[in-house]
Amino acid sequence: MAKQKVAMLTAGGLAPCLSSAVGGLIERYSDVAPDIELIAYKSGYQGVLLGDSIKITKDMREKAPLLHRYGGSPIGNSRVKLTNAADCVKRGLVKEGENPLRVAAERLAADGITILHTIGGDDTNTTAADLAAYLAANNYNLTVVGLPKTVDNDVVPIRQSLGAWTAAEVGAHFFDNVSNEQSAAPRTLVIHEVMGRHCGWLTAATADAYLRRTKHNEYVDGMVMNAGMKSIDAVYLPEMAFDLQAEAARLKEVMDRTGHATVFVSEGACLDAIVAEREAAGETIKRDAFGHVKIDTINVGGWFQKQFASLLNAERSLVQKSGYFARSAPANGDDLRLIQSMTDLAVESALNRISGVTGHDEDQNGKLRTIEFPRIKGGKAFDTSTKWFAELMNKIGQKYRAA
Repeated sequence: MAKQKVAMLTAGGLAPCLSSAVGGLIERYSDVAPDIELIAYKSGYQGVLLGDSIKITKDMREKAPLLHRYGGSPIGNSRVKLTNAADCVKRGLVKEGENPLRVAAERLAADGITILHTIGGDDTNTTAADLAAYLAANNYNLTVVGLPKTVDNDVVPIRQSLGAWTAAEVGAHFFDNVSNEQSAAPRTLVIHEVMGRHCGWLTAATADAYLRRTKHNEYVDGMVMNAGMKSIDAVYLPEMAFDLQAEAARLKEVMDRTGHATVFVSEGACLDAIVAEREAAGETIKRDAFGHVKIDTINVGGWFQKQFASLLNAERSLVQKSGYFARSAPANGDDLRLIQSMTDLAVESALNRISGVTGHDEDQNGKLRTIEFPRIKGGKAFDTSTKWFAELMNKIGQKYRAA
């Protein structure tokens, strides 16, 4: 049997699983195949194109359990699309006329890599699929196994992406402090913008985690700080349609009665309408290598603030974003267990030469398996008819319908 050599990379945005997933892969290979050489490419596919890698040393193997304690990525991230040659040339990753897929394949071959693990979201793993297809078509002997990372929890057909549970829990912690801003001034509107470009799962899950976190709080009767100040008055997701004027009237009634209003909004809610509005005004909208709107340049929370503040007669309004705080956290217990199950399967699949992305396959009754690359897609919508979300909206008292 040919000598095996394993490489790994993390790519895309951060999520509370990257450090732990890298640690988990190192631990598992050290347990079941300790003689296999391991390396990591720095900064995702950029490291592959530039030949920039880290050798996983004996000391790194021994200290790999430490990686479960941290957020971020111990090997660095970037957003690189191997089929977008123009962007790769612009960034100095390949020369004019070069095919990034070929450059990546030749680097992997030159480095003697037989197994590549990609840890990332739909863009990372669809890029991995493009690379795997190119490798197969050009007779490169390489197995590619991805791990699904995204706080949005929007990868088709995977039931639960790594890091999403933690992001919801940490986002709830973040807002538990921010909600106290309601006591800073009368008639305050607080908008909590949560990550989620196309999918509202994280916003919904964060709201649910926040209400569960504050459910059993005790207060001093008669004071400003009370259960009402820890409530949520509205949740807006990309999957929801709503009447702006009707919602403003409802929230104004809340403001008039309580002196404050709290809104949770996905960063992708009304995104298409906001982009269309700006483009109609002649603005050029920035997009990344994958063609996605650079969402950090679109202030969705600010748009909601602009719409609602005057209609609610708010004396004070503010937008607070938990995204970077939540996505940079270390994995919680639930995610650590999920990461271990997926890294164990990823190593097993790689050693058995099975390419794909590990995850609980929604099309096969949630079975944990290595899912075929062609079936991996992004932009999975959140099912707003799910029971726990319906219960959440009943607590809030907000009527909603699917967009």
